[in-house]
Amino acid sequence: MNQLLRAAIATAALAAFAAPLHAKDWTGGYVGGHVGEAGEPDDNGNDRFLFDTNLDGNFNDAVNTAAGANAFSPGFCNGAAQTAQPAGGCSENKGGADWGLRGGYDWQSGSFVFGLLGEYAMNDVRDAVSAFSTTPAYYTMYRKIDGMFALRGRAGFAFGDGEDNLLYATAGYAYAKVENSFGTSNGANAFAGNGNDNVDGLQYGVGYERRFDQFTVGLEYLLTQLDDDGYRVDVTRGNAPATNPFVIVNPDGTQLRRSDTDFDFDSLRLTATYRF
Repeated sequence: MNQLLRAAIATAALAAFAAPLHAKDWTGGYVGGHVGEAGEPDDNGNDRFLFDTNLDGNFNDAVNTAAGANAFSPGFCNGAAQTAQPAGGCSENKGGADWGLRGGYDWQSGSFVFGLLGEYAMNDVRDAVSAFSTTPAYYTMYRKIDGMFALRGRAGFAFGDGEDNLLYATAGYAYAKVENSFGTSNGANAFAGNGNDNVDGLQYGVGYERRFDQFTVGLEYLLTQLDDDGYRVDVTRGNAPATNPFVIVNPDGTQLRRSDTDFDFDSLRLTATYRF
């Protein structure tokens, strides 16, 4: 994100010192878009698997072997497992490109500017968590954004010559399609992922815009917090024996979920709009 940040600061600085073409307030509609970079998802390093071995809906069980030992004693990691054992490590969660389209309407009263905007965005954020069993085997849950809508308000103050500069705060509602998936090196049991991939949450941040007649360019920082708690993985016996840890408690199997239901990430964007 460093190169984008340097470019954004340079763009904003040049815009701030540019001479205004003419005075015109911010009231009116606009359409435009953004390009930028989304940061690595924030999971605080505490994400892990949770287990429901008796299928009572409570994910507070341990998966034990027939001898009573913890089948997942090797532990968990943030990211995607590289091998069947923890020593092989896990890849880091990733941020990536962020781009989208937006449209909205602003009103100006004195130097105070307020408005509403709608946005559709895509990004390359990737998030995973892995578990390791004593067999040995790895188990990994993945998720990524597959399109996101947002409706936000924004409010700020116009300043400078002709009030062509706008500094604002923004906040609102986000609705996203999250693509969840599952992978494992366990070839004995059968696995099936299921759950609601449509999630919602909040967005908030700050931004700066510089107006050049009917066009604006700007810089925006945004934090997105989504509640992704619907994905589950059903584990059944498959070709495993009846003493398999996943079916010892309940022959119908075990259900898995991730402990961190918060899918949070930030983004830094260069914005451009046409105002009418």
